[in-house]
Amino acid sequence: MKNQRDRLHQYQKRITVITDRETEIARQCLARGDKSKALLALRRKKFQESLLAKTDAQLETLEQLTSNVEFALVQKDVVYGLQQGTAVLKQIHTEMGGIENVEKLMGDSEDARAYQRDISEMLAGQMSNQDEDEVEDEIEELQLQALGVERPEQVAYPAAPTTELEAEEQTAQLSRQKARARARANEQTSPQAAEPVLA
Repeated sequence: MKNQRDRLHQYQKRITVITDRETEIARQCLARGDKSKALLALRRKKFQESLLAKTDAQLETLEQLTSNVEFALVQKDVVYGLQQGTAVLKQIHTEMGGIENVEKLMGDSEDARAYQRDISEMLAGQMSNQDEDEVEDEIEELQLQALGVERPEQVAYPAAPTTELEAEEQTAQLSRQKARARARANEQTSPQAAEPVLA
């Protein structure tokens, strides 16, 4: 179709050259005083112009047809892409095992989390406050190591008479222990309040 369109363009150029030549011939004939030959040249020019109009109409039809074919090819590519995408989605869904498999997996995950909570609660109930404090100190130490921060080593200084300061330090340590104990008590009561008791 594109070759035919190019041929029609060439034909139009040829007709335009012919009409220009016929106009020039008519001028020359009028200059010589030969009116009949000038009329003949203008009639040939008019005939060529009618051919040019028909060629324009054919060219427009051909260009519309070419555009329609190109658009149909684009639509075909889009449909093919949709088919491929649908096939891939179906394959992924098949590999996932369907909705039932996903629901089963979610249920298994929830069961595993509940089991882990039960174990944590059982272990927390059997540990003393001192053990719990040591666990919390160890977790703080591990977090510092993960961040790449090292705790400065304890430097042994000579003992100074600080009876009042030692009392304040003991009071602060006791307050920290009480705060940890309260936090543990809150942790143990809040999951029990949020979860219904199973019979």
